[in-house]
Amino acid sequence: MMDDLRVRQRVLLFLWTQTQDGETSMTIIQRFLGATAALALTAGAAMADPALIYDLGGKFDKSFNEAAHNGAEKWKAETGGNYLDIELQSEAQREQALRRFAESGANPIVVTGFAFSSVLSEVAPDYPDTKFGIIDGWAPADNVLNIGFSEHEGSFLVGMIAGMKSGSGVVGFIGGMDIPLIRRFGCGYAQGVAHANANAKVVANMTGTTPSAWNDPVKGSELTKAQISQGADIVYAAAGGTGVGVLQTAADEGILSIGVDSNQNYLHPGKVLTSMMKRVDVAVYNAFTDGADMQSGAIGLNLANEGVGYAMDEHNADLVSADMVAAVEAAKASIISGDLAVHDYMSDNSCPVLNF
Repeated sequence: MMDDLRVRQRVLLFLWTQTQDGETSMTIIQRFLGATAALALTAGAAMADPALIYDLGGKFDKSFNEAAHNGAEKWKAETGGNYLDIELQSEAQREQALRRFAESGANPIVVTGFAFSSVLSEVAPDYPDTKFGIIDGWAPADNVLNIGFSEHEGSFLVGMIAGMKSGSGVVGFIGGMDIPLIRRFGCGYAQGVAHANANAKVVANMTGTTPSAWNDPVKGSELTKAQISQGADIVYAAAGGTGVGVLQTAADEGILSIGVDSNQNYLHPGKVLTSMMKRVDVAVYNAFTDGADMQSGAIGLNLANEGVGYAMDEHNADLVSADMVAAVEAAKASIISGDLAVHDYMSDNSCPVLNF
């Protein structure tokens, strides 16, 4: 029965990729499912393959989506299980992908990015026996697990490193799409810079106001050069695939960069100061491990449970001194204990140390 379900899942997805024209593809899929749809959604649901839907930018963006992919691959390697995934090409495919996976019997279905919030809120109630997980978004449905991160805490730590390392006293922040979530990154970073160096200046830019801002390395490069012209000698990119252009240009221009989400130190060894680790991989791995028993509601990943942090490895060991690490670790302990508060931009849409 399980093999039959997996065959149905894969044929269903093949039909979709061959006929992504809305009603036509839906009609074909409905005919294929026919009388077996109930089997896929009941008897096989508890053992169904999980599914992962990446945000725009592709699963190999070297950042957010790739972190999700890495979590799925870890689960696959450790369990021998299979999972379904798809890379979106347009906004219209968000709802299509959710419904196709749900109707194929996939369970749970994990989506990445805030842009899924509204569509998942509409789709999830239509499939009450399917569990959904959303990373960085919010969908108030009974069968959805909302997974959030304390990005401001991790960004504070890399901001401290930037503040201690900068020779010019000017550091930069380049965000992707201008949304409160990305301002949370920037605000946490600026607070960390100020904590380490009260005289330092932070210059900040956002790539754009549409989802294309997550995958525009050319614009990322242009913004990096603009910040260098203002004196920045370290630039932190929280911009998805756009950040690849930031890191490349920083390396080419002889300044340091800070990566995000995944450990990006390896991209330019000796030129990436550190990376703000956001353990999207852990979120996906845990969701897949829980399977159809995944809880609903909301969970938060932060410094205390190692959901965020900073990366140290052989690629940046010569850039970050032992004294710098000690200072950052002391601040980390204080944040976890509550002795040091990092303001969350999303709590009131304001930042005490940075104007966006």
